[in-house]
Amino acid sequence: MIIRHCLWALPLEVISYVLAMQPSAAPPISAPLRELPWAQLNFIHTTDTHGWHAGHLLEPSFSADWGDYVSFTKRLQERADNEGADLLIIDTGDRIEGNGLYDASRPKGKYDLDIFAEQNIDVICSGNHELYKPASVEYEYNTTVPNFEGNYLASNLDIIDSETGEERPLAQRYKKFTTKNQGIRILAFGFLYDFTMSANNIAVQRVEDTIKEQWFQNAIRDREVDLFLVIGHVAVRAPEYTAIYKAIRSQQWDAPIQFFGGHTHVRDYAKYDSKAYALESGRYMETIGFMSINGLATGGKKASVPATLSSESNAPADASTVSPTFSRKYIDNNLFSFHHHTALNSTTFPTPHGRNISAMIASARKELDLDQTFGCAPQNFWTNRAPFPSEDSIFTLLQDQVMPDMIHEKSRGDAPRTVITNTGALRFDIFKGPFTTDTMYSVSPFTSGFRYIKDVPYSVSQRLLQILNQEVPQLWPAQQSMAFKSPARVTQSAGKSEANGYATPCYDTTRQVPLTDKDPNEHLTPGYTTHDDGGSDGDDTIHSTINFYRVPNCFESRIEFPAESDPETVDLVYNSFLESYVLLALQFLGTGYEAEDTAPYMEGKSMTWVIGEWVRENWKCG
Repeated sequence: MIIRHCLWALPLEVISYVLAMQPSAAPPISAPLRELPWAQLNFIHTTDTHGWHAGHLLEPSFSADWGDYVSFTKRLQERADNEGADLLIIDTGDRIEGNGLYDASRPKGKYDLDIFAEQNIDVICSGNHELYKPASVEYEYNTTVPNFEGNYLASNLDIIDSETGEERPLAQRYKKFTTKNQGIRILAFGFLYDFTMSANNIAVQRVEDTIKEQWFQNAIRDREVDLFLVIGHVAVRAPEYTAIYKAIRSQQWDAPIQFFGGHTHVRDYAKYDSKAYALESGRYMETIGFMSINGLATGGKKASVPATLSSESNAPADASTVSPTFSRKYIDNNLFSFHHHTALNSTTFPTPHGRNISAMIASARKELDLDQTFGCAPQNFWTNRAPFPSEDSIFTLLQDQVMPDMIHEKSRGDAPRTVITNTGALRFDIFKGPFTTDTMYSVSPFTSGFRYIKDVPYSVSQRLLQILNQEVPQLWPAQQSMAFKSPARVTQSAGKSEANGYATPCYDTTRQVPLTDKDPNEHLTPGYTTHDDGGSDGDDTIHSTINFYRVPNCFESRIEFPAESDPETVDLVYNSFLESYVLLALQFLGTGYEAEDTAPYMEGKSMTWVIGEWVRENWKCG
């Protein structure tokens, strides 16, 4: 990989003072920690960072930035080399869209993509967000793939030539390599789930079709492999991974297989069999995933596990003679955790490279004016930490105040209107205090605008929300249904009954629970408490548990309705991302509306603009 060390002419005095985290980030809070299960082969995993490479400035548990993360992986690599173990760094995509560091620049990612590229990553793949827009596809192909040449895998992605229509692999389909210390022979693949909403310059082949291709069938028949490594922007319990697992097992019944996933924004660890496991490591630079394996063969060499590993993790002296053991931890992304797991401190932990990256981030944030204040939020508003509807729900805020005040097309006068948006359009919480440019992009990073159908019979429009919020297999195939939602809610809702309503706290054995500002236990801070196939000891930080609430796929505001009766017709307004779903639902209701019946509404305005302007007008500071 190319290490750029690009500091954009940052003054040297700034570099010298930016030692770790961002200057305005909240310092981490000490908490009881579980040790990392260090082993023969170790992995560090990130996924779905979505531009949060400055860390979470207002949340102490996640306040480390990308520079701190680079220092962390460097220190762990030094430990691996000293002890004769191996460490591999993995990223499974969705690096873009979701934070001002990426979204506020023109072009998008002007600074953030260079910042991300400063990390050495051993195996990397794309997410779906890299592939929504032609421009981000081109950047991925022309810049990110070369930056990680030899390590970027695209098992089911083809770039499409705009002039000839020719398809060619976005990157190499797979790679085989040997770890430098233990000599473990690894065969790696990199997949994307069956994504159907990509830009017109990228082709996503269905996983089920990819695994039938001759190149894949030849690869999985290789007998000179000690570990199959499958990374992907795929939920670890998704059918795509089941298909890949079964394909490998059909040819390699006893080979160890390690999967790394993403997309659903949860902490999860799935056991496929005694020698096949999968790890998913959260979202938004909140979680650093750690995975380790003992007992792997090493290409016929005797794999003697270093004595330090044997004493700390009960590893066997001869790793090649026993069945492998798999372990995982989810690390809270803060310096308290990083210092503890490296046995270093604020003086000895940072590396020069990590400090320079933190300086790059600080410089970019200043250049983008991400601390510019639009107003001051009077309280916290939550996506999933409060029931919907409630006064603490961000969706209630949008439904009752923001959209009625801001969604209006002058040419339509005072026509009654129903405005629908998906909850997944709002990506993060609003914290009490300054609402900044960074906050605006964290809450609503997407550029899609609004469209409408005029004069829809109210008897039809009033039934639309119910259809959009139902999980009807005949209407919404599985992947289409998931597209409505914020990925953090996809795994939670799978297989769950909603009979108790959205105000009922829900717990799921496959998901993490975000932080809250309420502490039910004076000895523990509230935070992620994960239950997965490995049990309940996966989180590195021991937290008290909090509630997580279901939310619907979509919600609506009814605006300018008559006071004493229902209107005969309404303007049906919706987030343009939803157009295909709205039209399909309208067809289900027996109407004949098609795309030709739709038109722009508030042309040039996005939900990001709507929220920012509403805050500017309504939430004064001081």
